[in-house]
This record gives sequence, structure tokens and C-alpha cells, in this order.
Amino acid sequence: MKASEIREVSTQELVTKLDDARQELMNLRFQMAMGGLKDYTRLRITRKNIARLSTILAEREALATEKGEA
Repeated sequence: MKASEIREVSTQELVTKLDDARQELMNLRFQMAMGGLKDYTRLRITRKNIARLSTILAEREALATEKGEA
């Protein structure tokens, strides 16, 4: 998912997607530890998606805080 696509999604959906991505990362790590993971690039993609989602959520929080203080 691209950052521009993520910015169009509501905050509640972002939180849900972030939770899902973190769960997927945990499952991928478990599969890797058990030796069943075939596509290691999914780990990298999932980590990047988590970073994108977290960054955009932080931006929204900072913007909300800024508007609240002004």
C-alpha cells in the first residue's frame, strides 16, 4: 500500500490495518522460525507497511495536537 493510498483512509481503519500488519509480521516470524516460510520478502514488505502506517498515524496525531494547542 502506498502512502498516498494510506492517507485517504480514516484513522480508525489505519489503526485496524496496523494491528493486522503487526499480527501478520508475528505470524511470518513464527513461520520463519519453524522453517516453513518460503517468501522472505514478505517480512520486509510487512515491516515497511507497518512503518508507513505508524508514520501517518503519528502525523495525524501531531496535526491534531497542533490544532488543539493553537
